[in-house]
Amino acid sequence: MGRGARVVSILMAYQALARKWRPQDFSSLVGQDAVVRALRNALVEGRLAQAYLFAGIRGVGKTSAARILAKALNCERGPAADPCNECAPCREITAGADLDVLEVDAATYSKVEQVRELTESLRYGPARDRYKVVVLDEVHRLSRQAFDALLKIVEEPPPHLVFVFATTEIEAVPATVLSRCQEYSFRRVPARAVVEHLRVICRDESIDASDSALHLVARAGEGSVRDAVALLDQLATFGSGSVSDEEARRLVGTFDLDLYHRLLGAVVAGDGRTISDELAELESLGADPRQLYSGFLGYVRDALHLALGADRAGRDLPAEAARDLEQLGRSAGYENLLRLLHGLLASENLVRRSEASDLALEIALLRAAELPRLTAVEHLLRTGSPASDTPPVAAGGGAGRGSTPGARRSGAAGNPEPGHPSADRPPAKDPGATHAPAAGARGGEGTIPSFLRAVRRRRQMLAAHLNEARGLSFAAGVLTIVRPPSDPWLTQALQRSGNRRTLEDALEETFGPGVTWCLVDGEETPAPTNDEPAALSSGPAGDPAGVQSVLEIFEGTVRPAHENEGSA
Repeated sequence: MGRGARVVSILMAYQALARKWRPQDFSSLVGQDAVVRALRNALVEGRLAQAYLFAGIRGVGKTSAARILAKALNCERGPAADPCNECAPCREITAGADLDVLEVDAATYSKVEQVRELTESLRYGPARDRYKVVVLDEVHRLSRQAFDALLKIVEEPPPHLVFVFATTEIEAVPATVLSRCQEYSFRRVPARAVVEHLRVICRDESIDASDSALHLVARAGEGSVRDAVALLDQLATFGSGSVSDEEARRLVGTFDLDLYHRLLGAVVAGDGRTISDELAELESLGADPRQLYSGFLGYVRDALHLALGADRAGRDLPAEAARDLEQLGRSAGYENLLRLLHGLLASENLVRRSEASDLALEIALLRAAELPRLTAVEHLLRTGSPASDTPPVAAGGGAGRGSTPGARRSGAAGNPEPGHPSADRPPAKDPGATHAPAAGARGGEGTIPSFLRAVRRRRQMLAAHLNEARGLSFAAGVLTIVRPPSDPWLTQALQRSGNRRTLEDALEETFGPGVTWCLVDGEETPAPTNDEPAALSSGPAGDPAGVQSVLEIFEGTVRPAHENEGSA
């Protein structure tokens, strides 16, 4: 045999994995336990319907289940819960050569005349088998008149006739047809079940693939077993029988979980610089922004569930990545992740349909990073200041890299920027002097209230944070901000470069050039004794229980208590 003949022989002998591993009995159907149980019970008990409707997305086993049902009905050892796949009817149905089992593609057999011819031929009994089975695939493609031609025989078929309809768009099937069928919904197959199925294929086909690569393939299949198996076949061909993680990511088009983790950490921490840098690098590599956005939405959803206390084992993530994501989700807080996910969903249509999808994606994530952090209203009414059980999240950390949530950047308390006094900070003033007139102002007769008004004109959210500070005082050209010990949010706000620029511009406008600022920690307020009533406010006078913070959350605006104060 010549070389060309051998090549042709090999090509003819090879069978695609999606066809080779097509289910041949009910036990081989992946992820459809409810459907399998119902059909098996019907076969064993003889409770057969005249028509079945199998609905679900592509590649979840609808047509395969219809063939298996036809084999179970006509098996020489049946009707049985599972066909033997050895008798003549089973083998012929598997090969598509059985005269009594008709598979019709409704997309090309949709005219009313064709359906009338079919219904006329179905009135005759089967040539050999026990039942004549008609499988109408993509039945929603039939015309309205064709559906009408089917109604009578579907409702009152001969005793030897069984219909099986399969569709991916059940909403397009008329209610008159639905009411005459037993409906079975084929669900999307969970990724864990797909991974197990792919692992079995890899073992029997001698394909070397890691668990992480199989997870990537299963996620890319989006619940379709056929799509996942076909993608595994493509990857195995590309890698000559082996599938590496890098090749899987490149060909599948998915993104590293570390990238999602870094982006989510940056969004939570309000770090727009990191977001822009990451997206610029992806754009230079030609990454699809729509696919990145879709994957990021799923990652944020997993973070939301983990923040709610969901089991990490239930997430479709490696154990280490799930642990890091749970830590990040709990640090961010359920309420903040819920608002973040809601905002991202609102921008999804713009990212998917925009011609400048890279820009739309960047704007969506930068806007999400500007969302203010929420705290429970009950806590505000009780203490007057936001609370946090954990420090702010570092923006740059990736899953599995040992990043420390809470790592602080320059400009915050403990690591002030160059030019902001640290070692020689002036001592914090008495908290009671929060809004006292400034002493020794360089640029004129500036006051703390006028400084706050200057900040508010530029950025209301920053003004709200400053209003919640334990003290603001100005002396020797330095503005000292006293942070409440239980309030890390002011520190986080001042970590943002935009907020720092706003603060410095307002200082220069109010007190003159050359003015700097520093952030110091205040002392805990002692608990009130039984003889003393508890204080209603830890904020400015006239703001009981942090009402301004509540207004900020629910109205999006801040009304400083010193809006109308004159200069001292």
